[in-house]
Parts: sequence; structure tokens; C-alpha cells
Amino acid sequence: MSDYIVRGMAANGQIRAFAALTKDTVETARQAHDTSPVATAALGRLLTAGGMMGAMMKGEQDVLTLQIKAGGPLQGITVTADSQGNVKGYVGNPQVILPANEKGKLDVASAVGPGFLNVIKDMGMKEPYSGQTMLQTCEIAEDLTYYFATSEQVPSSVGLGVLMGRENTVRQAGGFIVQLMPFAEEAVISQLEDNLKGITSVTGLLDEGNTPEQLLERLLGNLNLELSDTLPVRFCCNCSKTRVEKALISIGRQELKSMIQEGKPVELNCHFCNTNYQFSIEELKDILHRCR
Repeated sequence: MSDYIVRGMAANGQIRAFAALTKDTVETARQAHDTSPVATAALGRLLTAGGMMGAMMKGEQDVLTLQIKAGGPLQGITVTADSQGNVKGYVGNPQVILPANEKGKLDVASAVGPGFLNVIKDMGMKEPYSGQTMLQTCEIAEDLTYYFATSEQVPSSVGLGVLMGRENTVRQAGGFIVQLMPFAEEAVISQLEDNLKGITSVTGLLDEGNTPEQLLERLLGNLNLELSDTLPVRFCCNCSKTRVEKALISIGRQELKSMIQEGKPVELNCHFCNTNYQFSIEELKDILHRCR
């Protein structure tokens, strides 16, 4: 089954919800960055959240950036997403290894460490929207729940999970975001809270064969759930040698001359997908010629 996000409403528009399957997306990221299991889990959770939050945006050119800047050995996480289901991201230290936590699970919280979550939405306005909150648990899902409540004043519940399999490949990955509208009635809120208590593990449900649609059915089936549409989600980086050339032009003639004088090819790396781009001396001279 290919990765996708499903969107829906419930309680006659009092609730909006998103659920995602992101197994292949997270596995692609793991392969690109050669991440350790705990790094894969942390990056995968934020990639899943980014995909669903990107699906909340409407403009084709809208871009969402999620940044976790924290003091743990993971050295932070950055994810970007658009409204078409394209996500990409990286961690500062992809090889971090930690013992399991007291529950015997991957210790994402210790890997992330204390710090801040930044959410930046570039929607074509003069200035992008930016919100920042302090990490509450460093488990990512709870931190996003806190962000929605404090920065966007939208009561939300976020569930995210990555389950690793044999040989440290991704066995399951996915999540959900459920949000209450301002006019939600107390009876609806109470029922939703009861429903959420029955969801103990997102990856456990996915591993049992549940689809994103069935996740939402479990969460909102008794609240008149109406599914609206689905959106493919995938790990996709828009880097290219042409884009890297533009970056080289932007550093200026003096810096380019210094590179050429060293007499060695230059290799530049894309942080998001870990692709390397090499430029020969002749190519650098050509770029310098076009740099005005």
C-alpha cells in the first residue's frame, strides 16, 4: 500500500481530522540519511506530522517548515512539507545510539532533549507565519499538541509513531491529528476524549492492518465521521545541480575565485536528501563567468 493522508470531518463540522500512513516515506528517509533506529523514529514522527500539517495548507506554493532545536544528542530535526504531500527532512546527528527507555522502547525523548519547536508557514505573504513553543515531553506528538493549543489556539490531539523491524528497517509509520473547531459542543468534546483513551498505539493499530481510514473510524466513528479525500504522501526533495549552481553564484565572485585557486573539485551536499553534487574546476570557472 502506498503512503497517503486521509482527511475528514465529524460531529457536523465540529471536528476536523487527518490520518496518515507513512511507512515508505520514513523508510526512504532512513535510507537517504542512514539513520539509527532512534533517529529514524524521531525523524519519522516529524515527517508524518509535516505531511499532515502540509495538507492543512491550501496554496500550491505554500511551504511548511518544522524545526526542533534542542540540546539532545540528535542535534535537532528539520522537516519541510508542501500542500501536495511532499515532505523531506534531516536530523543533526543521524547515527545517535541510546539505550531503550524504561518502557523498553526507542528513547526519542532523550535523543531530542530539551529545547524548542519552531513552526514556519510561508504562504506567499510579505512575512511568513512563525510560531515557537518550548518542548514539553520531547516525544514530538505531545509537543505538537501543545503547539496547536498555545500558538494557534486550536485544541488538538496528535498521535505519531514509527515501528522498526528487523535489520532496522521501518516496519510501520503513521499518525493522526484531530482538531476541535471553536464552536465544538461539550458533549462532542467529552465523547472525543473518551475515544482518544482507546488509542494506545498508532503503530500497533497499523501493524494489525488498520488503514488511515480505519484509524479515523476508531477515533470518530461514533461522531458522524465523514471522510472527504485522500492525498498521496512521499519523501521528495526538489534539489538539483542547477539549484546548487544558483547557491554557488549567490556566495559571490571572491569566494568562487578562492575555490578555483585551490585547484580541487568542490562537492556540496543537500542536507534534506543527502545527495552530493560535484563541480569540476571548469564548471566553477563557468559559474564565475556567469556571476555578476
